[in-house]
Amino acid sequence: MDCFFHARVPSVSACTDCKKPLCATCRDDRGACPSCRLAAKIDAAASSRERLGGDVGPASGPWNAAPPPQPPPFVAPRATVLATQDSVESKALVALGYPLFALALLSLLDRRKSPALRKQTFQALGFNVGFAGLWGALSVLAQIPVLGISAAILLPFLIPVFIVASVYFGIKVWQGEDLNVPIIGDWIEERLVAH
Repeated sequence: MDCFFHARVPSVSACTDCKKPLCATCRDDRGACPSCRLAAKIDAAASSRERLGGDVGPASGPWNAAPPPQPPPFVAPRATVLATQDSVESKALVALGYPLFALALLSLLDRRKSPALRKQTFQALGFNVGFAGLWGALSVLAQIPVLGISAAILLPFLIPVFIVASVYFGIKVWQGEDLNVPIIGDWIEERLVAH
């Protein structure tokens, strides 16, 4: 008879546990086959393992545990959008009112604007008046002999700041966001709510 684990190798004895025919290579000192030795090692490891609670076996374990709770889906913060009934021309006039003061005045004549677009018109006017006032104040301070040095240094930087800020605010209004210009927006918001 041939060995159970090797084809065409004659068997020399049978396994002491399962009685399968074994060759001299497969048989150990006790007379057990490789599959019985492996089963004994698995049983010894399972019995020596410390129990953490619950049964150890195929019905439990980390592979059968409930999946961890999923985090809530990410929701991007929504920007407040201007009313959709406003015409493209009205939004364009208000958006161009930030860099061009006269267009903000012209957009005041449009009666079909929503309150949000009306607020943006007043903010554009306030933004332009605020920068003109800051320019005038720095120009007057630049004429004072000792104090004028710091004002004269700041005066040339006011033009690029105005250009960048007015283009940024104009783009935001054109995209439909309800923009709030830092100091002017709060002041105008209080006055518009009163009316």
